[in-house]
Amino acid sequence: MIEEGSKSSKSMVEKRQLFMEMRAQNFDVIRLSTYRTACKLRFVQKRCNLHLVDVWNMIEAFRDNGLSTLDHNVEINVSRLETILSSIFYQLNKRLPTTHQINVDQSIGLLLNFIVATYDSEGHGKLTVFAMKAMLATMCGGKILDKLRYIFSQISDSNGVMVFAKFDQFLREVLKLPTAVFEGPSFGYTEHSVRTCFPQQKKILLNTFLDVLMADPPPQCLVWLPLMHRLANVENVFHPVECSYCQSESMMGFRYRCQQCHGYQLCQSCFWRGHASGPHSNQHQMKEHSSWKSPAKKLSHAISKSLGCMPMGEPPHPVFPEAAERPQDLAHTTTLESPSRLDEEHRLIARYAARLAAEASNSTQCPPTDLSFNFDANKQQRQLIAELENKNREILQEIQRLRLEHEQASQPTPEKAQQNPTLLAELRLLRHRKDELERRMSALQESRRELMVQLEGLMRLLKDEEQKQAVQTGSSPHSSPSHSASCTMPMPIRSTSAGSTPTHTPQDCLARVGDDVLDAFSQGVPRNLRNDLLVAADSITNTMSSLVKELHSVDDGLEDEERNMRNGREKVSSLKHSGKRHSTPSF
Repeated sequence: MIEEGSKSSKSMVEKRQLFMEMRAQNFDVIRLSTYRTACKLRFVQKRCNLHLVDVWNMIEAFRDNGLSTLDHNVEINVSRLETILSSIFYQLNKRLPTTHQINVDQSIGLLLNFIVATYDSEGHGKLTVFAMKAMLATMCGGKILDKLRYIFSQISDSNGVMVFAKFDQFLREVLKLPTAVFEGPSFGYTEHSVRTCFPQQKKILLNTFLDVLMADPPPQCLVWLPLMHRLANVENVFHPVECSYCQSESMMGFRYRCQQCHGYQLCQSCFWRGHASGPHSNQHQMKEHSSWKSPAKKLSHAISKSLGCMPMGEPPHPVFPEAAERPQDLAHTTTLESPSRLDEEHRLIARYAARLAAEASNSTQCPPTDLSFNFDANKQQRQLIAELENKNREILQEIQRLRLEHEQASQPTPEKAQQNPTLLAELRLLRHRKDELERRMSALQESRRELMVQLEGLMRLLKDEEQKQAVQTGSSPHSSPSHSASCTMPMPIRSTSAGSTPTHTPQDCLARVGDDVLDAFSQGVPRNLRNDLLVAADSITNTMSSLVKELHSVDDGLEDEERNMRNGREKVSSLKHSGKRHSTPSF
């Protein structure tokens, strides 16, 4: 008993959940009943995810669940209704991307409770097929034109003429939706609802039906239906205009412009709540705008309209043929579970198979000799192709083998060199000679660098001597002999810091300079320093000349060694191919 009580209380909470959420949106502050009703039904549509189901998908769901063959007055229970809703939302999730999947169980529960509260207020647990079709076709997504065409197919006869009794039944069912959202006093069903839509009893075809329900304004009892679709279309429309009441710099949704107050515009929130400021009054006529046009576009539109470049009165919908057309009825379609449907499919498959067999027997056939000839020709071609493929594989294998042998011959391995002692001795001698030449080259490069450093120091000494002579002649009285005698030449390799003290002598600075330079500074008083430096420069020049010769000789030696190494490699190759032993070449 406790479990049953908890289940019933949970069921009551689920039934009231949608209405509680709707009350939390505070739609009742909207002063106009038309906008209030449209906003509430739009909220129910989006909360139950019905706006994601197109009207054509809804028609397909009716057909798949066998509702197209049932009479409109047949009643279905809540469990079958839940099955139908489950198929609708599960098919919806298959069409949606994985990142936009919906909660199927929640959507089914909310919509099922709303339908039961709307059409089974007395708690019988049943509702008619027509009521469910009218409700789902009205509340689903899609274009209003497609919805009205489907509704007309359900309320018209075989000649394409509307049956007033069926249209009255449609109004009776569809006007329960405003009543369910507590707007029954404004849009509830009355016995005069049909007369308000079609005052004159006459033959109503599809185009007339669409003209009446899509007119501006539509019938009073259904004025909320096109407004609900306009709300869906303008939810993300942006207007770069300032609201004259709340001073908001931009508007989303509808925009309302006063026809009497110049430049007075209101956002949809202020207009719905009846806000007004300044000379504007709520009694003034307001024009609803669902899009924004710049002044330039407005001017071009007005010019085009005045010049007759665009039609003055466009029809609200395309004109359909007057002949009876029932593309949305689908009454001829049977259910998938029906045994007659399966038998009909089997007969249809058998008929197609018999037709294909007859076409195959009636088609032109080649003589047996031609068939055998074609078969033999194809066989010979296949054999030729197979032989060519085998030869191609053999050629590729031979190319790969020759390539490997060539690589092995051009790159002798150490194992093969160890098998020939003469070749191994030649290789060791070549490596030793190469190392010796590299050491000699390094020594010559070091000597050259030291000579260049000495020459730079001598040039600095020559400059200091010229400054000293200028001081002695009296051009610079602040100079001191001790300072002029100091040496600033940096020493190569083992040189000390650049800031030498005055106690250093020229002999200390020329510790690594050649003999000719030392003779120039060997006496206490320097002799003709310019001549001595020229002698030192000649000595350095001679040394550089000898160094250049040494470098040339080294280059010649390297060329000889490279030539010998190349001869050695050729001899290694000849030894490999001939297999004979040769004497060691002389270097």
